[in-house]
Amino acid sequence: MDIDLSRTPRLIELPKINDPRGNLTFIESGKHVPFIVQRNYWIYDVPSGMWRDGHAFIEQDELLVALSGSFDVVLHTGDEEITFHMSRPQIGLYVPRMTWRHIKNFSTNSVALVLTSTAYDENDYISDFEQFLKLSKEQPKKNE
Repeated sequence: MDIDLSRTPRLIELPKINDPRGNLTFIESGKHVPFIVQRNYWIYDVPSGMWRDGHAFIEQDELLVALSGSFDVVLHTGDEEITFHMSRPQIGLYVPRMTWRHIKNFSTNSVALVLTSTAYDENDYISDFEQFLKLSKEQPKKNE
């Protein structure tokens, strides 16, 4: 599988092995995602009507996968806002650094898997949207 190395948010189709005993999907670090995975975490048991607050990262890239159920990921690139409905466990959403994101509309029993390119670093977070917009204007365009 050829990996697009541009810093553009996009859906990535992951390998899916169909089997009458149950399907299987896998992710190989650096092969199916455009980074080496340094950390994994998952979000679950989100109460009805709740959402995960927005933030962006200075250095961290992410891949989000709906392992179970569904949710919406709202991304802002500094120039435009895009919403992705995640509901298939063989589809990942690549979220490059310097992309604002929040997650909402979690279905009952949904599980969101997040793979990241860096270990946790609270100094990498941008939690203020206005600060994000200012910093995004100072950054070179994502495809440069």
